[in-house]
Amino acid sequence: MYTRRTPRSASGSGGLHRRTRSRAKTAAGLLATAALLVSACSSGSATTSAASAAAEAALVELPQATPAALTSYYGQKPAWRACGVPGFECATLKAPLDYATPSSGDVRLALTRKKATGPGKRLGSLLVNPGGPGGSAIGYVQAYAGIGYPAEVRARYDMVAVDPRGVARSEPVKCLDGPDMDTYTQTDATPDDGKETDGLVAAYRTFAEGCGADAPRLLRHVSTVEAARDMDIVRAVLGDKKLNYVGASYGTFLGATYAGLFPDRAGRLVLDGAMDPSLPARRLNLEQTAGFETAFRSFAKDCARRADCPLGGKGASPERVGENLKAFFAKLDRRPVRTGDAGGRRLTESLATTGVIAAMYDEGSWEQLREALTSAIKENDGSGLLVLSDGYYERDADGAYSNLMFANAAVNCLDLPASFDTPDEVSRALPEFEKASPVFGKGLAWAALNCAYWPVQATGEPHRIEAKGAAPIVVVGTTRDPATPYRWAKALAGQLSSARLLTYEGDGHTAYGRGSSCIDRTINAYLLRGTPPTDGKRCS
Repeated sequence: MYTRRTPRSASGSGGLHRRTRSRAKTAAGLLATAALLVSACSSGSATTSAASAAAEAALVELPQATPAALTSYYGQKPAWRACGVPGFECATLKAPLDYATPSSGDVRLALTRKKATGPGKRLGSLLVNPGGPGGSAIGYVQAYAGIGYPAEVRARYDMVAVDPRGVARSEPVKCLDGPDMDTYTQTDATPDDGKETDGLVAAYRTFAEGCGADAPRLLRHVSTVEAARDMDIVRAVLGDKKLNYVGASYGTFLGATYAGLFPDRAGRLVLDGAMDPSLPARRLNLEQTAGFETAFRSFAKDCARRADCPLGGKGASPERVGENLKAFFAKLDRRPVRTGDAGGRRLTESLATTGVIAAMYDEGSWEQLREALTSAIKENDGSGLLVLSDGYYERDADGAYSNLMFANAAVNCLDLPASFDTPDEVSRALPEFEKASPVFGKGLAWAALNCAYWPVQATGEPHRIEAKGAAPIVVVGTTRDPATPYRWAKALAGQLSSARLLTYEGDGHTAYGRGSSCIDRTINAYLLRGTPPTDGKRCS
C-alpha cells in the first residue's frame, strides 16, 4: 500500500507516505506515503470475517512496570555526538531484537535531536515520524521538521527522531542492489497474459528472497508493535515521563500503537493522515485505491480548467481525462518512450504510473505533473515522469536506492496477512479494484500480491486500538487524501477513547504544515499549551 508523509513535492513499489517546497522537504513528504502495499484475506467472505474479528479484537495494554529483563535497555545513557548536520547531535541505542526473549540479541537504533532553542520553558522531547513504513525519521527531522516546524514549537521542544528498526540508519533491511531494483521497478505491474503474470510473480519472489537473504533474523522483528516498544525505550532514555509525538501517515499507526500499549505514558500525540488498524490488508488496499481515484479526480478537474492540460481539451470531464491517461499508459505498455537516462532506462507503464501516483500526494506537484505528461505524450520524452517516479522510490542520480521500499515491504508483510495468496485471487478481485479506481485499480490490485511470497509469516492481525486512559489524542484527516482516505481518520478517532478528530477540507496527503493556518494554529495550541481541539473541528 502506498502511504508516506507529505510536506513537499514528489518522491513504492507495492504494497500500501504541500505547496512547492525545497527538494529536501519533498523527499520527506513522500515518505508519509511510502507505501502501504499491504495484504490480507483473499476471498470476499474471508475479508468480511477478518474485519468482523477486528471489530472485537483490541490491542492489549502492556503492564506499567518495566520487566526486569528490560531494565538495562531503559537505563541506557546515550553518548551524544556531532553528526555533520548543524544544530543536531546523534546517538545510538540498543533494543532487544525479540521482546519475548530479550537475551537473544540486540538491534541498534539510531536517533538524533536538536535541542529546544528557547525562549520559553522547555516542554520535553517531541518525537516525529514521517511515515512509510520505511521513511527515515532522522532524515525527515534533519531536513525538514527540525528546521521547518513552527518556530514556537522548536523553541519549546527538543526535536527528536529515531529510525525504526530495519529503516535507514537502524540496521536497514536491503533486498536488491541498484541495477536489480531498476529491473524490479520496470516490471510490468498490470499483466495481460500468463507470461506477464509469471514475470510479475518472479519479480516479487526475487525481491522477497533478497530481503530474506539479507536479514533473516531481523525480518521477523520489524513489526509496528516492536517499533512502538522501541519508542518507549527512547522516551525513557531521553528522560521524559510521557511521549510527545507527531506522526504522519503510517506514523499514525505507529503512534496509535504506542498509545494502545502505553496509554499512561501517552502525552501530546498528533496523528496526521490517520490509518485504520482494524482493517485487513485487502480492505486497506481497496480503500486506498479509491482514495487515489478521489485525488486523481481533483487533479483532473483542475487540469481540465487549464489550456495546457495534456489529457483533454479545456472543459473535459474527469472521466475523459482518466480515459486519456489510461490510453497513454496502454501506449507505454506497448512501446516505452525515451527518458535520456544514462543507464538507458525508458519510461514504461509501471514507471509512469508511479510518477503520476507520486504527484497525487501534493497538489503543489500538479503543475510539474502536467508538464511531465505533456512532454511524454506530445514529445515522446519521459524524463519528467521518470524524475517523479525516481523521487518516489528514493533513487539517486547514481542509481542507488534508499532502503525505503525494502523496509516498507518488511513491515507491511509482517504486520498483516497477505491480501492475496495467488494470481488467480487477484484476477477475481480486479473488477472490485477497477470499480474503485478505473485509472489505478488494476495496478494497485496486482501490487497487493507482493506479500504472498514473503519469506516470513505475518505476526500481526487487524485490531482496534482504544488506548483507554490516555490523554487527549488529536487525529487529523484530510477529506481528499489519496493515501490515507478520510474515512480512516474517522475510524481511528472512533476507536481511540480520548481522540479528538480534526478535519482538513482539502487535497493532498496529511495536513499539518501544508498551508492551512487553521490546522497549524490548532495543532500548535495543542502541542504548546495542551489544549486539544473540539472533537469534530473542521478547517480549510
